[in-house]
Formats: sequence, C-alpha cells, structure tokens
Amino acid sequence: MSSQDDSTSALSSLSTLDTQSRAELERFLKQEEEKAKLRSAVHTLTDKCFKQCVTGKISRGEVEKAEEGCLQNCVERWIDAQGVVLKNLGKGQR
Repeated sequence: MSSQDDSTSALSSLSTLDTQSRAELERFLKQEEEKAKLRSAVHTLTDKCFKQCVTGKISRGEVEKAEEGCLQNCVERWIDAQGVVLKNLGKGQR
C-alpha cells in the first residue's frame, strides 16, 4: 500500500468519526502542534544561546561561570522578547 493510499484511507476513516470523537481528535492534534512549536522554540533558543555564550571547550563537564551568566542572560532576554511579541500580537488581534 502506498503512502497516498494510506492518506486516503485515513481521511475516509475520519469521516466515519462521530462529532465528539472528531472534536477530541482535533484538540489532540492542536495540543501536539503546540508541543512541537515549543520544542522547536526551545531548540532554537538553546542553539542560539549556546553558540553565543559557550566559547571554549567544556572540559570539566560544566560551563564556566562567565558562560553560565551569559546563558542565563540570553534566556532571560529571549523570554522578555517573546513576551513583547505576544503582547503586541494580542494588541493586533483586538
């Protein structure tokens, strides 16, 4: 069975779901999409801050104190920026 056949079969199966099951599936898919977005944001943040702050080798299994402070500051600035973006998006929806 091809991938296209699988998709067609899955779509036809969805049409047989009752309203409650379909709503539950939609909620589940939305939650999974939100989780994926959060994982992506955390990955991006980790990558950005690590590249910016960790400049040397990690020889003792931990970052240096200066690097630790840089990482904390980077994360805090990112959180602040996300708050500003969300606040402004909220204003635009009104």
